[in-house]
Formats: sequence, C-alpha cells, structure tokens
Amino acid sequence: MSDTTPYTTSDAGIPATSDEHSLTVGSGGPIVLHDTYVVQKMQQFNRERVPERVVHAKGGGAHGYFETTEDVSSLTKAALFQPGARTDLLVRFSTVAGEMGSPDTARDPRGFAVKFYTEQGNYDMVGNNTPVFFIRDPSKFSDFIHSQKRRADNHLRDNNMQWDFWTLSPESAHQVTWLMGDRGIPRSWRHMDGFSSHTYMWINAGGERFWVKYHFKTDQGIECLTNEEAAAMAAGDPDAHIRDLYETIGRGEHPSWTLAVQVMPFDDAPGYRFNPFDLTKVWPHADYPLVPVGRMVLDRNPENYFAEIEQSTFEPSNMVPGVGPSPDKMLLGRLFSYHDTHLHRVGPNAQELPVNRPRSPVHSYNRDGAMRYDNLSDPVYAPNSYARRLSPSASVPTRRGRSPARWSGRRTSCTPRTTTSVKPAPWCATSSTTPGGTGWCAPSSPTCGPGSSSRYWGGCRSTGATSIPTWGPGSPRSSSPDGKPGSWRGRTGGPGAPGLVGEGNALRTSSVTPLRFAGPGGTGRGSAPGPVAAG
Repeated sequence: MSDTTPYTTSDAGIPATSDEHSLTVGSGGPIVLHDTYVVQKMQQFNRERVPERVVHAKGGGAHGYFETTEDVSSLTKAALFQPGARTDLLVRFSTVAGEMGSPDTARDPRGFAVKFYTEQGNYDMVGNNTPVFFIRDPSKFSDFIHSQKRRADNHLRDNNMQWDFWTLSPESAHQVTWLMGDRGIPRSWRHMDGFSSHTYMWINAGGERFWVKYHFKTDQGIECLTNEEAAAMAAGDPDAHIRDLYETIGRGEHPSWTLAVQVMPFDDAPGYRFNPFDLTKVWPHADYPLVPVGRMVLDRNPENYFAEIEQSTFEPSNMVPGVGPSPDKMLLGRLFSYHDTHLHRVGPNAQELPVNRPRSPVHSYNRDGAMRYDNLSDPVYAPNSYARRLSPSASVPTRRGRSPARWSGRRTSCTPRTTTSVKPAPWCATSSTTPGGTGWCAPSSPTCGPGSSSRYWGGCRSTGATSIPTWGPGSPRSSSPDGKPGSWRGRTGGPGAPGLVGEGNALRTSSVTPLRFAGPGGTGRGSAPGPVAAG
C-alpha cells in the first residue's frame, strides 16, 4: 500500500530532507549555510509578527451574518438594510488599552467592530460596548491613549496618569462613569451590547437624509463581573473571553444581537438642545426611540486567528451608498486614521487579503506596492480615451430604481447616489437565434445587454429577429471567427472590437479581469457584467 501522508516542503513546495536535523560537516561538525531549508525556516520565524495595534491590540472575533428583518427602506437605500437582505460579516471584539498579552477581563471599554461584506462593497462600523467616549475631538486622542498606556521611565501602567488626564478633561466624565460602574467588566463578549457611538447619516432612495446611531442589543442578556471575579479569572485564564466565544460557537450555540437605530430627522440637528454629534453624549430615547432593523448572528469560528482576526482591518471610511458620515469630529478623524494605521501595520495592499477583500467587484486605478496580488492592466489612469461610457439615457438594468453608474475608464468610478452592484456573471456570447437563448437579442427586449431584464450583460446587438454577438466566437470582429473555444485578445467592447486590450473583456464595461471562454454558450468567470460601480 502506498503511503499518501503529505511530506514537509519548503514554502516553494520543495520536499524537505528533515524536520529535525540540520545539514552539518560530519556528524558533529558545524552546520552549513547552504542548508537553505533551515535558513529559510529561521528567516520566516524572525518575520512572523506584524506590529500590534496601538489600541485594541488584544481581541478575538468570529464570522457570521446580518439579516434585515424590518423595513427601513424609507430611511436608507443601503442594500444590506433592505427587507430580507442577508449579509455575511466579521466581528472583532477587543479591549482598548492593553497589549496583546493583557488579560481579557481588565476594566476597560470593549471594542465592537463589524465588517459587513455587502454587494455594494465593504461597510465597516467601528464601535464600542458603550454609547459614548472619553473625548470629542481627535486632537486629544493620542494624548488620551498615552495616558492609559505605560510610563516612559519605568514602563509601568499608572493610575495617577489616567486620572490626571480624565480630571483635566471634564468631557470624559460620562464615559468614566460607564467604565467605573457595574458594566465596566463584561462577563463575556456575548453578554454585552455594542454601539456605533458615532452618529452616521442615512440617505434613502429619494435623497432624504437622516442622522442615526446604531445599537446592537445582546440577545444573551447583560452580564458583568465584579473586580474580584475579574481578577480571579485573569489569574486562571487571561484569554477567557477569546476562549468563551470560540468554544460557544464550536458547541453550536451561536450568539446573536438585535440591531436597532435611533433616528433623528436631518433638520432637527441645528436646533437640538445640545450638539447631537458630540461623542461624549447620548440621545435620550424619549426624544428618539429605538427603531428595530435586524439581527446579527455569529456562527463560524476563524480557521486561522492570524490570517482572519489579527490581519483584519476595519475602516470607518468604508461606507456604502446609503450611509455617510456626520459632523462628529471623532468620526471624521477616524476616517483618516484607521486606514492609515492599516497601511503601516499590515501593508499598502491589506484590502487584498481574503478577510478584508470585498465580495463585490473591485474596479480601482490603485496599483503596485508591496505584496500586490491583483493588478490592473492598461489604461492605468482616468480619464482615458480607451473605455466606452454609458450615456445617461442608456436603458440598463438597475436595482431598486437606482440610476445606472457611469464608467470613466477600464475600472469604474461613479458619482454619489448612482451606483448599482451585481455579482460576476457568466458570459453571454453566442450567436443563438432561439428566443430566450443565451446571447439571443430581440429588437425591443434583449435577454442580454442594455434594456435586458437579465442581470447578465450579454453584449449582443440586435439584427432583426436574430442576433450577432459583438464579441466572442463568431463575432464579426473576433480574432477567433471560427468560433473555437479559447481566449481572445481584442479592443473596446471585448474580444475583437477596436479600443481596449485584454483577454475576455466584457462589452461596455470597464472591467479588465481576464477570463477564459469555454466555447459557444458563454461559460466562464471573471469580469462583472453590466453597470457595476465601486460606489
């Protein structure tokens, strides 16, 4: 019987001679430099760590989904908040001040960060388990964090340093009462609420604007620890909250939170009795009661903590159509700061990592940089003369009445509030003359292309009762007129048409993702069909 046990290899896939012994000069002699397997193991080990987060360094998380159970479409056009929408997500919980090795049960606010993988791009919400914060202006943020960290002389935490900052910053009193109160140490991440804390703007399909605050109410109930319980837990298991979440999900007990929002009419803000965008204050529920939205469930543990949690990046600047910022100064400061942090901590192409990569198509002119994986091909700038644009009056499929996005290049750009987003679809590239067949186009209602009721952009042009594809096998401009399977290199409008260079470019799109055509019938994968925009 053959041995099918996998053997150890180098990172280049080369079989390793030994996992236990170095190559030496004789049985007891010195090791040699050309033992490249041992050398590369040591080199990789020396580079295993990325810089830990300056704040929220200690944490854990899980995957799950959000389901919109209520109708809030009158408040926002965001696709993930439309009735019945279900959106995959990642949540990361954390302490604020402690380092990677600090105990989970410290008296500290908890971070509550959510990444929604929406069909319109990633939407990141960076919140806490408290509805307020210590400061209201980002100019004080680094000073505040320094006061909660370690002294410069002896490298020890100092309560006097913390209280010195708080007492000289009276706006911190509200958050300090939360921190020093009964809810200062949650029993687990499952037993605490989450808040956006910041105020956001919601925009509906009609252009109406509203101010909103998010409240994630735990379905497990609020449970907290006393100082004595927290100290005992820290001594016995400093990773208690990470362990609790992982083991609970592993048992099939999936924690959940119910999302509700407070909604303030846009015109209420200027005349309200205090600044509604002040992060140190809450909106009274008597003035703005909670409006239910949906339910968040965590049902899948990460398979690799480093890849899926440590390298995850949450950026408040990631806001999808239907969501916008408010005049909250702390939020506006974070729009810059969080993304900049990830560029330093993880790298300039952190958003290409699987945990951070959007599930929707990406059409960006950004390029190159360390560890770049998916680069665009020419043209690499906008505006350019090589991509076709949709006219404002073009009849194209839209979703929920939104106007079509306009293209400005090989990858997309768009004007605010005019984006649509669809998933990559199969090719529609045959010369079928059967009504309803893939690639067939009737004069008034094509099954693919502009005016189609299909989500798939087929690129057909009508010729009476039949159709001829403008790209792909059999196309008048195809470089494969015999219709044999294969790939093509063409220009503007896909294979064979004048103007763009690329393999398998979809008609009238700016996408240049290479694809392979599997012959008449239109199977393949890659570029997004129809008017997809990054938003």
